[in-house]
Amino acid sequence: MEKLSDAQINESLKQLNGWEYKNGMISKSFKFHDFTETFSIMTRIAFECEKQNHHPNWENVYNNLTIKLNTHDVDGITQNDFSLAKSIEKIVN
Repeated sequence: MEKLSDAQINESLKQLNGWEYKNGMISKSFKFHDFTETFSIMTRIAFECEKQNHHPNWENVYNNLTIKLNTHDVDGITQNDFSLAKSIEKIVN
């Protein structure tokens, strides 16, 4: 697993809508209709995270969800983070 450079991260971010690179993580905030919809989406994301064996830092307050991704093993961003972000986008959309 290779840690990506800042240039590689910024280039990969162009393939994702609304994700940003900050404080060593790629992140995005989502807003849903209500808590039930938010929790339902989080559950679907959780199953995908288990499938990929890659787990986010996330925070949920009512209908708001913020997801932050990095790879702890390399203390940075890897292709695994972008793969999970793309999967999350498919689930949310």
